[in-house]
Order: sequence, then C-alpha cells, then structure tokens
Amino acid sequence: MGERMSGGCQCGRVRYAAEVEDDDAYLCHCRMCQRATGGVAAAFKQVLRDAVTWTCEPDRFASSPIARRGFCSACGAPLTFEYVDQPADGKPAKTDLTMGSFDDPSRFCPTSHFGWESHQEAWLDTAGLPRLRSDKYQPLVAKWEKARDA
Repeated sequence: MGERMSGGCQCGRVRYAAEVEDDDAYLCHCRMCQRATGGVAAAFKQVLRDAVTWTCEPDRFASSPIARRGFCSACGAPLTFEYVDQPADGKPAKTDLTMGSFDDPSRFCPTSHFGWESHQEAWLDTAGLPRLRSDKYQPLVAKWEKARDA
C-alpha cells in the first residue's frame, strides 16, 4: 500500500488526493508538454487513475485526438496528462500528475526522460549555474513587503 499525498492548483479551487506507490517520476520533453506547461519539459508522477480523488474535478482540454490535460480554469495551473482511451493491454488506466501541483513534491526523483526528440540540451545540466534564493532577492522582497502593508 502506498502513501496518500495531496495537491492542487495555484488558487486552491482544484484539489486532489492520490495514492502514491513509489518515488519514481519522469520528465517529458515533447513539444505538446512544452507548450502545455510553458517550460522546457513537464515533470510528472504517474499514478493509477482510480487512485486519485478530486474535491473539485479539473477542467480538461483535449490537447490531441488521443490525450487530454487537466487544468484549473480559474488560475490556469496545469494538473494532469492522461490518454483518452483505456489501455489495450487490459491494465488499469493511469493519470500523470504534474510534480509542481503536489503539496510536497520533494519525495520524488526523476527516473527517466520521455519525448526526447524535443529535448532542449542547454537546459539539462544546470548544476553549475549561479543560485539565488527568492527570499534573498531584495526587489522581490520589497514587492511582497509593499503588498503586505497595503
């Protein structure tokens, strides 16, 4: 038996709980995922579709004839990727939940890449780039302080 984990969209309208069996996650580099998330790759955790319960179902967009993507129409947060049809092998249907939508995604580790034909090589190894914490970036801190005091 796995662990029950929660997540949802940025505004909190769409929430879920999912039974998670392991720590494996993956990056999808396909052009559809790049466009759907606005990033160079989408990070997903695959779970059994029946292992996800929603407090409010996400809106869904048919991103192709074979797949749909769940999202929140209020804040725009991408939440899922899933194939429309049931698996031909008789196995249970699966849903891929976006890593960023989990309340605590720190448990997961990427174990594979998918859609490699569209990967952006320059974005794969960023270990040597300078790092700056958002709470140490004074222009951003000042904006938050101003918003708090308003």
